[in-house]
Amino acid sequence: MLIDSHCHLDRVDLSPYQNDFSVFMRQTRQAGVDHMLCVSIDLESYPDMLALVLPYEDISVSVGVHPNDFDRREPGVDDLVELSSHPRNVAIGETGLDFFRSEGDLEWQRQRFRTHIRAAIEAEKPLVIHTRDAREETLAIMQAEKAERAGGVLHCFTENWEMASAALDMGFYISFSGIVTFKNAQELRDVAARAPLDKLLIETDAPYLAPTPYRGKPNEPKYVIRVAETIAELRGMDTEDLATQTAKNFQRLFKAGIQT
Repeated sequence: MLIDSHCHLDRVDLSPYQNDFSVFMRQTRQAGVDHMLCVSIDLESYPDMLALVLPYEDISVSVGVHPNDFDRREPGVDDLVELSSHPRNVAIGETGLDFFRSEGDLEWQRQRFRTHIRAAIEAEKPLVIHTRDAREETLAIMQAEKAERAGGVLHCFTENWEMASAALDMGFYISFSGIVTFKNAQELRDVAARAPLDKLLIETDAPYLAPTPYRGKPNEPKYVIRVAETIAELRGMDTEDLATQTAKNFQRLFKAGIQT
């Protein structure tokens, strides 16, 4: 069973699918993808994203505002809690810190991250955390805000074992994207081989970060198999077993009610 634990289906290129989301979904299922988590990055597009995926029971959603989205309506705790109460919503995020793309005084980004953590704790929903070039501050805010009370995942993980270990100690999961298939990502591949099997998730982050051999092309959820194959090879196990375990991990974390 294959689950793409993080994708942005409202941003996937549908031109190869007659610009028809139903055709895309049919072919994605035929490729062996059993479930997807469609992740929010801003509140303005959230209603349209939700409307797009609601007809499909094999898609769950999250609600949140990406750390780089700095010129739109700022979410409050109450906003996020209310929106996350929808029965198809399983998480708060994506949220976190990204000091790679944003410059200047980033206190607004830190405060937004705190708001999401507080909302997740109140809503009793796990967090989907994005972190880039902000290793120490991400962990510091998680610890200060007691993010372990909500739990969640560090998505599209690109950091080192020390950060992974600290997040694991707080009960968080680690999710790997197509980056783990890149031969020059050896440190990340080492983390994927070393992390506890019951704390692993796999994702595409589609339409971004396509894995080898599709690197440089638009990403799609059906390419999550390449992530599974790579991590299975790194760990010396069968791809089917890796896929089954990560599906169980997804169900445990997000309580999505998926039969695995």
